[in-house]
Amino acid sequence: MNGTDTYRGMATTGHSSSDNTPRGSDTDGSVDSHNRIGWTAGKHAARPMELPARQIEARATTYIRRMMPRALLRVTAAAVFVATTPLMAQQSSAAEFANLARYRAANAELPPPSPGEQRVVFFGNSITEGWAKHFAVMFPGRPYVGRGISGQTTAQMVLRFRQDVVALKPAAVVILAGTNDIAGNTGPATLEEIESNLAAMTELAQANGIKVLLSSVLPVYDYPWKPGLEPAPKIVALNTWLKQYAATRGATYVDYHTPMADARQGMKAELAYDGVHPTEAGYRVMAHIVEPLIRHALAPDKRGEKGKRGN
Repeated sequence: MNGTDTYRGMATTGHSSSDNTPRGSDTDGSVDSHNRIGWTAGKHAARPMELPARQIEARATTYIRRMMPRALLRVTAAAVFVATTPLMAQQSSAAEFANLARYRAANAELPPPSPGEQRVVFFGNSITEGWAKHFAVMFPGRPYVGRGISGQTTAQMVLRFRQDVVALKPAAVVILAGTNDIAGNTGPATLEEIESNLAAMTELAQANGIKVLLSSVLPVYDYPWKPGLEPAPKIVALNTWLKQYAATRGATYVDYHTPMADARQGMKAELAYDGVHPTEAGYRVMAHIVEPLIRHALAPDKRGEKGKRGN
């Protein structure tokens, strides 16, 4: 069976090309699987019948159980649910998942950058959220804006990137994300999935003329809220990709990991209060690293060509 055809409308019959059974019936002459789940097969393509969403979902689940391997049942049923859920409900669920309400009011109150102002948005999770409280002291006079949300993964950040970064019209964005994906905060995530989300944010920023600084994930030996995951080598692998990807995109790689890691590739004890979240001393190390890189990224390009794609 072609899984793609099934997702796009349960159009797959399950018959081979040499099967002479009419498309409108099963071998016993009854109505075929298409019509049982609310789809009619025309000459060229399947088209949906006018059935209530709940009825379509119920029939689709029955179809899946009959036709799909058990390993694919959960994924396909989820796809059918999304396809049959009213658009407004999907949008509401996405907004809640991304927590778009967190900075909605603050974004509305933030005026556009003044002429010549080089606003920088720091975008991330609880590490960024905690860091923003120190901006006035660590970056005095700088128009830096914090947009971190505790616990968030890159899958959530992608959904709010336009609202919390692009719409603020910054000159640059500092992205620090990925550790909560490795911790599995919103479910298991592969490195490839994390990389894809980080790439999507980078490319969206650059498409809007925003300089991108991609931060390494901070070192972690173990997550106190989810012990035993052995995140250190995964973080090292993700950081290797981040550095390489930044180079291919003309973005700036910010290496916090190297100076903050101990011999176990965890965080140095004096730089984090729980092995994950920096202390003030940890944030000062980070500020010392990122500030010159921001200045360099925002410096006028004498060649006049480097900034055309993003950085």
